[in-house]
Amino acid sequence: MRVEIWSDIACPWCYVGKARFEKALAAFPHRDQVEVVHRSFELDPRRAKDDVTPVLAMLTRKYGMSEAQAQAGEDNLGAQAAAEGLDYRTRGRDHGNTFDMHRLLHFAKEQGRQTALLDALYRANFAEERSVFTEGDERLVELAVAAGLDADAARAVLADPAAHADEVRADEREAAQLGATGVPFFVLDRKYGVSGAQPAEVFTQALTQAWGERSPLTLLDDGGAEACGPDGCAVPQHG
Repeated sequence: MRVEIWSDIACPWCYVGKARFEKALAAFPHRDQVEVVHRSFELDPRRAKDDVTPVLAMLTRKYGMSEAQAQAGEDNLGAQAAAEGLDYRTRGRDHGNTFDMHRLLHFAKEQGRQTALLDALYRANFAEERSVFTEGDERLVELAVAAGLDADAARAVLADPAAHADEVRADEREAAQLGATGVPFFVLDRKYGVSGAQPAEVFTQALTQAWGERSPLTLLDDGGAEACGPDGCAVPQHG
């Protein structure tokens, strides 16, 4: 079974939702037969690369709330994250464009290090004091190395604006086609969707239902064609 997760590094509920999903997956009896694939989604795709702003300022402008309301929301997120065993800085974080991070995540997927890099990016953005937006490519290279990637290879990806850009855009188009208007968005076997950072119990129910309703393989008549199996290959017999 395949689970695809659309998310953005700038999305705090994606950070929390990933932990809740993984809690459910860890207890799922068939977890070793579940493939998890992370897909790209930008919350703010039109933001310029050098446009970095404090999170509170972004929230007050985007949602028309007061700074006190925005801070209360951050405090609530901090408590939700702590309940999942995650560190979360409720003050001093910033917000910016995540496109290069998504490109790097597609590169990491090719290297089998996608989840490790995603965890490193989440931790850096939500728990660490250093910004992932203001220190340039070298900050992302540093995180890529921490996730087990080669520094020069990661640097080359970031230096080429076209590298893995098509994959990011393809993920985003696919999210729109599936009806995802926000993240996190979980798709199980392209049959069930779960939106938002749901409690682990909801993910457990979704995994169980999707697993139980998998369609069995329908074998078409092979017409007696030769095939290879554990005991070897059939040898054509000539009359």
